[in-house]
Amino acid sequence: MVSGIAISATAHSDELSTPKLTPSQYDFGGVGLIQMPTGRMAAEGEYNVSATFNEDYYHAAMSLQLFPWLETTIRYTQVPDVLYSNDPSFSGDTYYTDKGIDVKLRLLEESYWIPETSIGIRDIGGTGLFDSEYIAMTKGFGPFDATVGFAWGYIGNRGNFSDSNKATSVDCNRNTGYKGTGGDVDFERWFKGCSAVFAGIEYQTPWAPLRLKVEYDGNDYQSDFAALRTGNELTQSSPFNFGLLYRVSNWGDFRLSYERGNTVTLGFSLSTNFNDLKSNWREPPKQTIKDKPDLADRKVDLPELNKQLAFDAGYKGAKIYIKNDEVTVVATQSKYRDRKHAHDRAGRILANQFPQASTFKIIEQVGHLPTTETHIDAKQFKSAVQHEYIGANIEDSTTIVEPVVPTEMPDWETPEQWNYGFAPKLAQSFGGSENFYLFNFGINGSAGRWLTDNIEISSSIYINLFDNYDEFKYETPPDGTDLKRVRTLVRQYVSDTPVRVDNLQLTWLDKLSENIYAQAYVGYLEMMFGGVGAEVLYRPMSSEWAFGIDANYVKQRDPDNMFGFFENEINYDADSGRYYHAQTGAFTGHASVYYQPNWFEDVLLKVSYGQYLAEDRGFTVDFSKQFDSGVIVGAFASKTDLSAEEFGEGSFTKGFYISIPFDAILPTAVSNRGSLAWQPLTRDGGQKLGRKFELYGGTDARAPWLNKPSTVK
Repeated sequence: MVSGIAISATAHSDELSTPKLTPSQYDFGGVGLIQMPTGRMAAEGEYNVSATFNEDYYHAAMSLQLFPWLETTIRYTQVPDVLYSNDPSFSGDTYYTDKGIDVKLRLLEESYWIPETSIGIRDIGGTGLFDSEYIAMTKGFGPFDATVGFAWGYIGNRGNFSDSNKATSVDCNRNTGYKGTGGDVDFERWFKGCSAVFAGIEYQTPWAPLRLKVEYDGNDYQSDFAALRTGNELTQSSPFNFGLLYRVSNWGDFRLSYERGNTVTLGFSLSTNFNDLKSNWREPPKQTIKDKPDLADRKVDLPELNKQLAFDAGYKGAKIYIKNDEVTVVATQSKYRDRKHAHDRAGRILANQFPQASTFKIIEQVGHLPTTETHIDAKQFKSAVQHEYIGANIEDSTTIVEPVVPTEMPDWETPEQWNYGFAPKLAQSFGGSENFYLFNFGINGSAGRWLTDNIEISSSIYINLFDNYDEFKYETPPDGTDLKRVRTLVRQYVSDTPVRVDNLQLTWLDKLSENIYAQAYVGYLEMMFGGVGAEVLYRPMSSEWAFGIDANYVKQRDPDNMFGFFENEINYDADSGRYYHAQTGAFTGHASVYYQPNWFEDVLLKVSYGQYLAEDRGFTVDFSKQFDSGVIVGAFASKTDLSAEEFGEGSFTKGFYISIPFDAILPTAVSNRGSLAWQPLTRDGGQKLGRKFELYGGTDARAPWLNKPSTVK
């Protein structure tokens, strides 16, 4: 009985001890108080999805701490009292949707005397509804976080520091409209208009799940979009906002706040950290090296060896060459991102089968293209595996060199056969006029066979199971653009064609020299286009740089004819009663530069210039960051010679994506990845051809990015 009382008292004391105050989200997404941001940053890699709801706005945001000093946020806001457009036949009852991108940069880390200080810009390239610039300083005092900030634009519209002719203009003479069709960055109005001081306190209560917030708001809401568009003033009865946050666990919280002295707001957040994702693999045990030199002359069962290499080490489709005291395996690695695990398992298998060998060579290939060659010193390998010296490491016995595939006949060759597979496929877009969320989900079946070492025939068929693209009503653009419908004809391909052949092509692949790879292809190349093309890539081993060129001649496929193409450029759509332009033949291609800087770890920059499917020309910039777990987050933008008016809503093509390695979330090793992509709007400018195989990704092993080993401890 006494023991039970003691345990209970201890648990009660721990529960009420003051926990550490960690950053939390605010209404607009990102670290902040209620309506105001703070100077705080979340832990690097933290990914947060949040939403808030009140009678004036619905906010949905995704925030990512990209670097310790950089927070990025993508936000969608719907205005319940305002429709997307005045044309019900186009947007129906869809609410007006604003899209915004925020960034916050840390200037100073917190120290004994100095507060954590950050500068932020809200609604970059958006429609100007919530655009603002601010500097926020936050200092911790035990369970309290105190913030003082200074803002321009939306957050600073109260004008308590500088009114900037507030008496004659509710928006402080700051243009709150947007350029052209939205999407452009309006540098001209940054740090202009009214400015205001804001402040707040966040308190972590002794009860770990609960924290309280109070803030002095820098905005008076007189120029708010909901008020100006509807004529219903957003009355502010008090400049003070009050809130409480209940944290369910490390993965989520609920929020309740009382804002403007008259408005109740509800919200929630879900979060994870991409630097911490770690799977506990349940792998079969590694082979133990059997030191039996008397078996050196026995005949090796090569079919069984092939099975062991595939199942245990992930090396599939092997060719095996045996020459004196050297054994060479040419195969594709399909299991381990971290090649150290593959080398360890393959080395053990080979050491047991060939105890007399002094060197094992593993030539890795993708699509029959040799990418790397790993030499394993058998003696050193056995010494490392058996821990015969301090700090023994498998990598001590391996050396990676330029691959040279043997020209003689192999002692074993895996019989060529059809490769096939099935996988779920989800395509989606957010923030459209017809529906906030457009998607299609189905099953993709693929098959392929190598006719020779360099020529493959392949195909994929997509079966559409669910979609809402029947609501995608983008016909001849109502904004006056008249581009060829290279992507906005998507409804006809997705919703109107439940079973389609996405790909049917003949591909030639080869390594032309030590650092040059090439491919050529012909057929139905993707869902919307068919044609002929080629690509050449220069990629030195372990280099930061790679350079590539692709060139294609393509025609647009007819969605009403599975194997047909558009014959006429101008076509008539009976459903809408409008004419539209299709692509009946064009050259498209790009020169690309790939850069993985050693001085800026875990980032990849891709820049390309060329001609796109709608025959516009320009640049695409793609920047991605990889976290410790292998999760990759990236953003891209294509800016072409189309004006904002010619392009249409959004001004230029842009999007975001997350690539997740399955071995970070599954209990077994696997080298595959799953990807989720967000593109704010589907438009026709800046659109690239979708190719089945790209040489840079295919030669990843030469300077690993997609297969970069996890560093999660």
